[in-house]
Amino acid sequence: INIQEMMNRNGNIEIQVMDEKIRFLNLKLAEKKRQIELSLKILPMKNALDADLVVLQIQYSQCKDRIKSLEKHFADPEGKNRKRVLEGKDPSLPELFKKIEELEIQLVQKEEKLLEKDFIYEQVSRLTDRLCTKTENGKEDTLILAKRMNELQQKIKDKTQKMMALIAELSMKQAITIKLQQEMRDKEQFLLTVSSRIEKGLPPPKETEIEWLKVLRNEEMHKAAAEEQYALPNSIYTTAEQRPNAYIPDDENVLPLPRPYGALAPFKPTEPGSNMRHIRKPIVKPIEI
Repeated sequence: INIQEMMNRNGNIEIQVMDEKIRFLNLKLAEKKRQIELSLKILPMKNALDADLVVLQIQYSQCKDRIKSLEKHFADPEGKNRKRVLEGKDPSLPELFKKIEELEIQLVQKEEKLLEKDFIYEQVSRLTDRLCTKTENGKEDTLILAKRMNELQQKIKDKTQKMMALIAELSMKQAITIKLQQEMRDKEQFLLTVSSRIEKGLPPPKETEIEWLKVLRNEEMHKAAAEEQYALPNSIYTTAEQRPNAYIPDDENVLPLPRPYGALAPFKPTEPGSNMRHIRKPIVKPIEI
């Protein structure tokens, strides 16, 4: 059964192959038929083209014959139309000499003009070289002047800025002066008023009393603050500079909190007195080996 199935399968494969070949051959047959039909359609045109080709070949041979005949006619030295006489007349010998003299005169004039132009060119070149030399020499002076001008401009700007600042400051001072003058006039007026009231036996104004009380209160506050600053914990008044009694440890693993010194407080030497001016600094002698 397996052999039959295999043979059946092989037969089917061969049938498919044959079908493909038949289909391919049918396509080729159709292509050939199409080419034959196209050739049959082109055949009348080919006959017309062949006739045109024959006509053109005849014309080409005729043209070649005509060219050969023209070449023979042109190369014939005994032909009548071989030469062509130019129009006009030849000048005589005196006319030629006269023409030569005129040309020589024109040549001399041209040479004179050329020499004159050469001379002018030399003069202009000399002047140009002189100007170039002056220009090269003046570049350094120009650079120095430009630098100097820039410096002066910068100084002018600085002076202008300073002057503007001084003007602004002067304006402020004038405003302050006007304000102070006004205050002085007010104070003078107030002083005159107070003096007149005192002369009349009247008490000073209420505003004066209030200001005086403020001054006394401020003095008392300053005095109390000074006493509190110089007061020790045991209620002893002193003006000595207070020494630190705690330090902040430098260890990274410890919080930066102040710690008291305890019994190992650092020693603070006293400041040198006025008698130190009588003591000379010792001179260190070099050691001789």
